[in-house]
Amino acid sequence: MSSPQRRTTIKDVAELAGVGVATVSRVLSGGSASAETRERVLDAATKLDYRPSALGRNLRQQRSGGIALLVPDITDNFYARLADGVLSCARSYGEPVTIGVTGDDPEQEADLVGSLLEQSMDRVVAVPSGDGEMWAPALRAGLSVVFADRRVWRAPGQQRVLAEVPAVLADDRAGVRTAVEYLTGLGHRKIGFLARHGQSHRMQAFRDAVGDALDEELVVPARASRDSAYAAAAGLLQRRPDVTAVLTGDNMLGEAAVLAARELDVRIPRDLSLVMFDDVPWAELCAPPLTVVAQPAQDIGYRAAELVMRQGRRPRTVTLPTQLIVRGSCGPRR
Repeated sequence: MSSPQRRTTIKDVAELAGVGVATVSRVLSGGSASAETRERVLDAATKLDYRPSALGRNLRQQRSGGIALLVPDITDNFYARLADGVLSCARSYGEPVTIGVTGDDPEQEADLVGSLLEQSMDRVVAVPSGDGEMWAPALRAGLSVVFADRRVWRAPGQQRVLAEVPAVLADDRAGVRTAVEYLTGLGHRKIGFLARHGQSHRMQAFRDAVGDALDEELVVPARASRDSAYAAAAGLLQRRPDVTAVLTGDNMLGEAAVLAARELDVRIPRDLSLVMFDDVPWAELCAPPLTVVAQPAQDIGYRAAELVMRQGRRPRTVTLPTQLIVRGSCGPRR
């Protein structure tokens, strides 16, 4: 007995057309694309006899139930606590949660969003990796989205649809400003900042907080991997031995800064003061314990799930406070 034929998916169309899933989603939902790209996508859809299960219908009338949660890394303590908040809220509503891991890769995120559309899933809480070009078609197709921890970059012409997306964020600007003021109060003037993908808002907050004293060479980006984080931290300390303090954009970068300082025989806090975004259990176990900007990760997840469950209500942005927790990793400039 022959097995039933597998239904053609949006990913099949993308592979045949030689484009990404996000591009197929954009074309089939009426978004912008070049004439050549549009023709390739439509031709591939015709050849494969592709019948979109969600893109051509109103998702709100085809609910599959539950919440999808997209995070960059479920093993990261911050995202694990954010996920715990989403799960806790969903449990109170009696809704299941499907978790997808993007690896902070926009293409991988696009594949996952395409799969959600295929499954007629209509509620998503996402820590976004992609930009407005990727998210706008899914939103036009009726996907109900709440962003958590990050906003999405908006290209010209995408403001309206993305402006309608609620978000739950930590008050990064206040957190960065408080950390910089604390370090400058200790006499530090050469302050470095380590950031990775998705942290452009914190990077800009750092530039604003430092103001005219900004040395752009001390603002160092890293990719979303531990190797890249370590390379960024070690590179900064080696290139600029005059740096006396470092603020890191998250706990992965904080871990990298601790390891790099140890390898390079840079003593914390005697030679280098260190402040890390996000409080994690191991921060107190370091020698010395790390000063941190604590974020309410579980509350971010819970509030984001609450917003996505309240469909039909006016979208809004919720900003939750951060807190500077002073421990032993900072000292006066020597």
